[in-house]
Amino acid sequence: MENFKLHKNIICIDLKSFYASVECVLRGLDPFSTPLVVADKSRSNGSVVLAITPYLKSLGVKSRCRVFELPTDGKIIYAKPRMKKYLEYSTKIIEVYLKYVAMEDLHIYSVDEAFLDLTSYLKYYDMTDYQMAQLILSDIYETTKLPATCGIGPNLLLSKIALDVESKKSPNFIAKWDYDDVQTKLWEITPLSKMWGIGRNMERNLNRLGLYKIGDIANYPLQKLVKYWGVMGAELYYHAHGIDMSIINEKLVYKPKTKSVGMGQTLFRDYYKDEIDVIIREMTDEVTKRLREVDQKGYTINLGVSYSKEHGGGFNRQITLTFPTNNESEIYNTCLDLFDQYYEDLPIRKVSIRVANLVSNYFVQMNLFKDMTNVVKDYKLHSAMDNLKYRFGKNACLRSTSLLKKSTVIDRNTMVGGHNG
Repeated sequence: MENFKLHKNIICIDLKSFYASVECVLRGLDPFSTPLVVADKSRSNGSVVLAITPYLKSLGVKSRCRVFELPTDGKIIYAKPRMKKYLEYSTKIIEVYLKYVAMEDLHIYSVDEAFLDLTSYLKYYDMTDYQMAQLILSDIYETTKLPATCGIGPNLLLSKIALDVESKKSPNFIAKWDYDDVQTKLWEITPLSKMWGIGRNMERNLNRLGLYKIGDIANYPLQKLVKYWGVMGAELYYHAHGIDMSIINEKLVYKPKTKSVGMGQTLFRDYYKDEIDVIIREMTDEVTKRLREVDQKGYTINLGVSYSKEHGGGFNRQITLTFPTNNESEIYNTCLDLFDQYYEDLPIRKVSIRVANLVSNYFVQMNLFKDMTNVVKDYKLHSAMDNLKYRFGKNACLRSTSLLKKSTVIDRNTMVGGHNG
């Protein structure tokens, strides 16, 4: 095992309740004593809550919920999402990071989380990794007034787990884990989904094997994990021993190949069969636009539908075509076929469409049953529409159905990342 252990100085920084904290800063409020949530209550009580303040978390309020699930004592402050403003603050914080490390030693994990490799800088600053973490968190607060937490470790994995498991409970919001902490801290983590990289489905699979703590995985035969899950099984085993060979600057060099193109949409009211076709059509337009942008087409069409919370459930089904496509009509009709086959006549709250098994748009497979002239004309038409939207805005060229009340595309086109800009 020793041969696989990296000995770097990695810190993982997370901006505490980022969206909610930004809203508090803009209002001159303290996020640790203010009951504020980021959600567009004006849409409906089913609106998704994007963030809540640390104060509400301390009271046991769930950070992932909908408006109707929040306490109704009347004291909560509702902040309508402002994604552009949050991105402005995120940019300011990246500028703080770049004061201390070069771009190749910075990995932006999400809008509110980042990894920094301090290995080459400790001697220059004449500081320990812990002291540098304190300095950077202090700089973030002085620059933006936003609170942040930090995990420190000899690799990305342990720094991230130190952040998730311990830093938020630490008095100064900093936690440091090393390989000596693996057995006493990492192995004691339960449930398994608290571990970075293990989702609920994998947790259930591991529980079926009698594995409930990370230490159980570490002491389970590697050969069996590989037999069950291949490379992922080996990764589980080594991660359970605190081993991660990822290096930040290598992440910048490696560009993963696009495996699929798609989108999902949470609806703000219940939809039924007689109106969902407009939503599927609009989403198909967006997915095919994204396919054209990356010059790809795909064999596999996937449609996912989730019913309202009162009913629960839904379906996620796919079909693999004989010929690859990025044609809007083909993908739309395939999605409708899947919908008609699996829909259970229940209220719908979420829809997702994905095209996978991609090949280059220049890949041609002869098809005697398709009029390729019409396919090419359709592609040119939609490409022209793409150009109009690029030049004059997403709402410059729309279908007539976009003016119907059941349409969501005009509102979505004014958003950033699916939320108000």
